[in-house]
Amino acid sequence: MSEGTAPAAGEAASVADEAARERLLYLRGSIDNLDAALVHLLAERFKCTQQVGELKARHSLPPADPAREAAQIERLRRLAEDAKLDPAFAEKFLNFIIGEVVRHHRAIADRTHVEATAEAAGPAGPAAG
Repeated sequence: MSEGTAPAAGEAASVADEAARERLLYLRGSIDNLDAALVHLLAERFKCTQQVGELKARHSLPPADPAREAAQIERLRRLAEDAKLDPAFAEKFLNFIIGEVVRHHRAIADRTHVEATAEAAGPAGPAAG
């Protein structure tokens, strides 16, 4: 194609396709970065909730706190609305996280109870006496 002439239809489509592919790769790179950030944020969140679970277990507090969970869901729904994110999606996401946290808290409570029971029983076996 010489300067000043219009590209043929096939050439124009090829240029547009290449631009679309480049844009797609750029957007996917951003999505990959965001996914990595989400994983790291979730890891930090679960480190904190692990400590909450241990504190609850040490003080015989229940693994779940329905009032706090309801307040958090309402808070997250408001944040989602402000961010133009579907609040129902945000609620489903938080409910999934809460379910995992409560499951971990129950496991910590069970483990802490077993450890406390074993400690209270003292040493066992022939060497005990």
